[in-house]
Amino acid sequence: MFDWIAQFVSERYQPHGYCLLWRPELVWTHVISDSLIAAAYFSIPVALIHFVRARRDVEFGGMIWLFAIFILACGTSHVLGVWNLWHGDYGLEAVVKAITALASVPTAILLWRLIPQALAIPSPSQLQMANAALSQRIDERDQALAQLKAEIAQRERAEAALIQAQKIDAVGQLTGGIAHDFNNLLQAISGNVELIERKPDKIDQVQRWAANARKGVVRGTKLAGQLLAFSRVQRLSIEPVDMNDLIHGMQELLRTSVGAQVECDVDLDPSICTVRGDRTQLELVILNLAINARDAMPEGGYLLIATRPVDVGDHDGLAPGAYVELSLTDTGSGMPEEIRARALEPFFTTKGVGSGTGLGLSMAFGVARQSGGTLDIRSAVGRGTTITVLLPCSSDAPSDCAESPVESRDRPHDPTAGRGLRALVIDDDDDVRGFVVESLESMGFACVACPDGPSALAEFAEILPDIVFLDFAMPVMSGAEVAAEMRKTAGYPPIVFMTGYADSAALDEVLGDRVSVIRKPFSMHDLVAAGLRQIAAR
Repeated sequence: MFDWIAQFVSERYQPHGYCLLWRPELVWTHVISDSLIAAAYFSIPVALIHFVRARRDVEFGGMIWLFAIFILACGTSHVLGVWNLWHGDYGLEAVVKAITALASVPTAILLWRLIPQALAIPSPSQLQMANAALSQRIDERDQALAQLKAEIAQRERAEAALIQAQKIDAVGQLTGGIAHDFNNLLQAISGNVELIERKPDKIDQVQRWAANARKGVVRGTKLAGQLLAFSRVQRLSIEPVDMNDLIHGMQELLRTSVGAQVECDVDLDPSICTVRGDRTQLELVILNLAINARDAMPEGGYLLIATRPVDVGDHDGLAPGAYVELSLTDTGSGMPEEIRARALEPFFTTKGVGSGTGLGLSMAFGVARQSGGTLDIRSAVGRGTTITVLLPCSSDAPSDCAESPVESRDRPHDPTAGRGLRALVIDDDDDVRGFVVESLESMGFACVACPDGPSALAEFAEILPDIVFLDFAMPVMSGAEVAAEMRKTAGYPPIVFMTGYADSAALDEVLGDRVSVIRKPFSMHDLVAAGLRQIAAR
């Protein structure tokens, strides 16, 4: 064994130069050639190793390392070829060649196995074709996207045109319904006034005709309030209300409104709490819903008005707590789903022009939301309809029942209540201004009337009134601007705004000490009472 190893390290072998007869041209040709080949072989593995370390994602990294070892071994054999020209270390050269053989065989085998994978790599021309196809797809997508945007824009224009057409149609329906209702009111008022003019000496009849005209005014006031409640801009007079007492007080009116063909019954739970709401608007809600139920039963039927206490958790944004559920259930024709889904939309109505404004349910929903509650509709064709109104409970006791506008107008007045008091009346409407002046003068007030703000401010500086009755919405100077100028005077008098203006936020800005609001239409009693209250609180 040792003898065999000794053959590889023996120095008995002659240098290779002897084989070349030490001819210089042969020796140096071998030296230079082997040296250049070795240098090239040694540089190639360095380049391969640098490439593999820089590109660790290359799939053939193992093959490159094996190839580097093979090239390095080849370079080493060429270095030994130069060495053995002068030394006979052929055993070491044999070992290096054996290592080269061990590296070259697996390298060759692995190379053949990797050729299919290498051939599967896309060629530059294939990559160009793929890029061209991708660019084409991007262009097609951009064209499709542009076409889609154009279609969306066209659809939006069509939808906007449809919405505008629906608005115009809705306004037409609204105008027809309101015109019908107001014409009825105007007919009642003008007819009774004409009767008074024809027979002013018939005292008993004149009083009856005047009362009828006043009822027409009350109906007009309620219709205006209904419109404002629908628009959600009128300030509600929120107070504790006992719904059972409210409904009890309306029973005769409800039975008259729904007619003899409809049996109207109530089921009122005595354990319900008081609710927070506007008493007048709640009466309108119940009345409108009852009339809607009547219209759904043209051949007659049954209407049940009920109340019961409920506890509300997380329900459509309502605050959790105790509520009163007011429900009106009829045995009418019911509504299909497509109509039920739109029943709360403004102006939506299934009635013909002149038969309704489409505001009843919208107004009821608006009042419910402003009161902190909500409204829900359950209906099916042929199975009737149930409309449920949820109203939040109040911990306060209900106030005394409010007087109706007719009752307040019928109160007797003290004709000397305003004696010795100076009043400044400002209103751009001649008829309203004349009514206010005559009403105040009949109560003993000394009045100065002005049609606009500038003339009123001039009179204000001259007469220094005890009370100012001021219209809110006027040209040239608004009531708010006139009041602001008057407030600059030390010890300015109380101001009563007279307005039919619906913007509660605008009114809030002018309210304060010695400033109150009375809403049109108002009675003589309401006018005088508002002024005297302000003077007494001065």
